[in-house]
Amino acid sequence: MESIFSVTELTHAIKKQLESKFALVVVRGEISNFKEQASGHHYFTLKDAESQISAVFFRGNNKSLTRPLKNGDQVIIRGELSVYAPRGNYQIIVRDLQYAGVGELLLKLHELKAKLQAKGWFDPQHKKPLPHIPKTIGVVTSPTGAVIQDILNVLSRRLSNFHLILNPVKVQGDGAAREIALAIDDFNKYSLADVLIVGRGGGSLEDLWAFNEEIVAEAIFRSKIPIVSAVGHETDVSIADFVADVRAPTPSAAAELVSAEKAALLQALYQMTQRFDLSMHHILHRYEEKLYSMQRQSAFSSPFALLGTAAQRLDDLQMQIDLGLQQRMSLAKTQLQTLDRMKEALSPAQRIPLLRQKLGQLASHLRSIDPKNLLSKGYAMVFQENGTVITSSTEALEGESVRLQWKDGQKKAIIAS
Repeated sequence: MESIFSVTELTHAIKKQLESKFALVVVRGEISNFKEQASGHHYFTLKDAESQISAVFFRGNNKSLTRPLKNGDQVIIRGELSVYAPRGNYQIIVRDLQYAGVGELLLKLHELKAKLQAKGWFDPQHKKPLPHIPKTIGVVTSPTGAVIQDILNVLSRRLSNFHLILNPVKVQGDGAAREIALAIDDFNKYSLADVLIVGRGGGSLEDLWAFNEEIVAEAIFRSKIPIVSAVGHETDVSIADFVADVRAPTPSAAAELVSAEKAALLQALYQMTQRFDLSMHHILHRYEEKLYSMQRQSAFSSPFALLGTAAQRLDDLQMQIDLGLQQRMSLAKTQLQTLDRMKEALSPAQRIPLLRQKLGQLASHLRSIDPKNLLSKGYAMVFQENGTVITSSTEALEGESVRLQWKDGQKKAIIAS
């Protein structure tokens, strides 16, 4: 006998079979008939060239979307098959949705992340500390976006003066990754900054992809300048974030990070100033009370009763100081005069005449003992043939040939007995 089902029974039976068999499905297709209800739930049809299926994307799950859905979007959805009993049709309950192409990008992103992690590029030991008070802040981002304005606004508010260098680059599209890497290299090549902020505003995975390229990761890793990565919004995470020394959730937060130390010091200084002012106020107040109390005492009715002795001692000390200064100045003056006389005595202008006179005396003495002067007075000198002077008669042998030297010449002679 054939079983007879009510519509509800048959629908529930089908629902049970389908939902148990297709608890997880991944489907690719094009969105059509898209509707967003006031409740925040999304309803659409997922179709391809030959078929279509209904889908519902509840508000609790669709908050993760990076951009609004629209008809014609090519997507990959993950969810479970379900039967909507009131209308008797089956549909996909969407748990996750990625735009077509994003799935491949995610796979590529995970592969690169695993590769660089294996190289140790994410290790904390490679992270450089940010400078306490950077003199120059470098920024690698688009010159026309809101990012540079956000950074300037934060730094202007937190720092009284700062030096910022912007190296403008493309942040998405063809060639963006190469421009970003080259900008980082240039900052390092010419030592242009103490710290770098590298980033851009929010966007889809495709928009942020330049910061997931290995060429950018390599430039960040080899940078000698500390780098703060500020890519996208707080929920966006890129390869640049993992390699950088510090990851900031937003560009504004990056500006706060690089100025945090100086801002903290200024805040601490302000607080210390406030505490100092308060303490001084209390101290002055106490001394004012003491002074008022002392003024009311009879001993203070005349200041000379208390200050007379001290004033007299001050006068005595002043006289002693004046006398001591005069004595020291007199001694110093005498020493200075003595040094001046010594300087004059040692002056070449003073010594040269004395030395010239002394030299003349020595020359006169030398002339007086010069043998030639003696010869001019009628004396003669006796030499042996070998040129030796004969100074004693015992040195002159009989019959020996000698030479006699007069002032105007020589003659030979023979020694007789």
